Amino acid sequence: MSTTELAWFKSSYSGTQGDDCVEVALTEQAICVRDSKDVTRPHFAVGRDGWTSFVRYAAHG
Repeated sequence: MSTTELAWFKSSYSGTQGDDCVEVALTEQAICVRDSKDVTRPHFAVGRDGWTSFVRYAAHG
C-alpha cells in the first residue's frame, strides 16, 4: 500500500505550531509511522501486537 493511499493522522496531543511529530496510519495488518516534517521519506510499519505493547509501555512511563 502506498503512502498516498493511507489516512495519516497526528495525535490529539500534537501541537499546531509545527513541533516535532509523527503521523500514524492504520491498516488491517499494521500501524504505519512516519515523520510529519518529511512525509517523502519512507514510513515503517509495526504489527498491531507490537504497537499495543509500545503504547502500553509508553503510557506507564
